[in-house]
Amino acid sequence: MSKTVVVYGSSTGTCEAIAEKIGTKLGAEVVNVQDLNDDVLAADNILLGTSTWGAGELQDDWYDGLDVIKGADLSGKTVAIFGCGDSASYGDTFCGAMKELYDAAKAAGANVIGEVSTEGYTFDDSDAVVDGQFVGLALDDINEDDKTDGRIDAWIAQLGI
Repeated sequence: MSKTVVVYGSSTGTCEAIAEKIGTKLGAEVVNVQDLNDDVLAADNILLGTSTWGAGELQDDWYDGLDVIKGADLSGKTVAIFGCGDSASYGDTFCGAMKELYDAAKAAGANVIGEVSTEGYTFDDSDAVVDGQFVGLALDDINEDDKTDGRIDAWIAQLGI
């Protein structure tokens, strides 16, 4: 059986709660990005989650975590990205920080899966949209919390891990 780990960075607890929810559904270990190391990255399936701050920046704890990912060889690993954002107040940078995780995982050789259609989302712009799809699961647990569970379930089913 392949091992799955969920790694998150959270300032207010929202992304942590979502990571815990995803981890429970997958029976996966959930790790704060502050504890990210090569042992954590030894998992076969790695789910990376961040909130988006300011003008599309990563959650603060992710900056050191990004260096760990960039220094790792993720060849043969499956990575999926999820992010939290506020589509009403920050509609021009909604979940944009996911793109930094996506770029780092791709550069480290990972097979990145889990793109999500932008259909059904209300936002103006996002760096995390590539070829018309989010690079991962975008969640607005502030304004669209009624959609969070359904979006998580659909995404997990799509991942097939």
